[in-house]
Amino acid sequence: MGLKHIGEPPHIGGTFGAYGIMRSVTRRLMLLDTASLYFRAYFGVPESVKAPDGTPVNAVRGLLDFIARLVQDHHPDDLVACMDFDWRPQWRVDLIPSYKAHRVAEEAPAGSTAPDEEEIPDTLSPQVPVIEEVLDALGIARIGAAGYEADDVIGTLTARAKGPVDIVTGDRDLFQLVDDARGIRVLYPLKGVGTLQLTDGAALREKYGVDGPGYADLALLRGDPSDGLPGVPGIGEKTAAKLLDAYGDLAGIIAAAQDPTSKITPAQRKRLVEAAPYLAVAPKVVGVATDVPVPETDLALPVEPADPERLEALAAQWGLGGALQRLLVTLHR
Repeated sequence: MGLKHIGEPPHIGGTFGAYGIMRSVTRRLMLLDTASLYFRAYFGVPESVKAPDGTPVNAVRGLLDFIARLVQDHHPDDLVACMDFDWRPQWRVDLIPSYKAHRVAEEAPAGSTAPDEEEIPDTLSPQVPVIEEVLDALGIARIGAAGYEADDVIGTLTARAKGPVDIVTGDRDLFQLVDDARGIRVLYPLKGVGTLQLTDGAALREKYGVDGPGYADLALLRGDPSDGLPGVPGIGEKTAAKLLDAYGDLAGIIAAAQDPTSKITPAQRKRLVEAAPYLAVAPKVVGVATDVPVPETDLALPVEPADPERLEALAAQWGLGGALQRLLVTLHR
């Protein structure tokens, strides 16, 4: 799997065990933004990949291959498939009603009793429960929290981590968690799942002119149509970056807008003052939660399946074949 930004940091620390063999004392955690990745797998693997009964399983097999390559290339000690238990939490909608509003299906699918469901491809929906069952049978930790998105689970587990963290996601919102001092970086798929962009502090500063925490401020200022965030009208990415460079953070920008002696232009001052109600709530909506009540569970990457019999049955039912075998071989190494 290609990386555009070269450089794989080693495990931090270590001690010499029996026979003088160096062993790591700091565990590397890998967090998967699961829905983001199976969406990419779905669109990256042909729908002609099907189970014996003709059901498409391209997302299932694509995700298994993706996990195998991630484990093989990046050697995590712990791995968590983070789940969206609520992809559009009401507490975020209460603050900004347009939040992800355009993603809601205007009409519920025939027979559905949930008109507020996210619109996803018809042949992907049936694969999601299969993905969950396979991950559980493998023994790969799968964690979500009621009322929260996978981003929030990732934010919480990252905040708790004692060692380096690799966050694998196609969602740029998680760039806000990048922290070079703690070894936290984002592996961002560029093309399907074959090429990853390693996003660390240097990469963020080069592309956006901000660090990890600054990315959240930049995102809420410029807005994000894909999440239904309006941003501040007339302030795009470059202007937002310049304001952050000049005034440090969102609070500094707001203070400057309210200070008639500051060097903010009259047009920018007017826009920022008029956007005050939005700017008051946007940080909570855009910011990833770090205090989600996630369950305590073993995060260690399994060497053997947790439920071999169930996994064998799932493999036969869904024709998981080589994709599952490749992951099992990778885990057993």
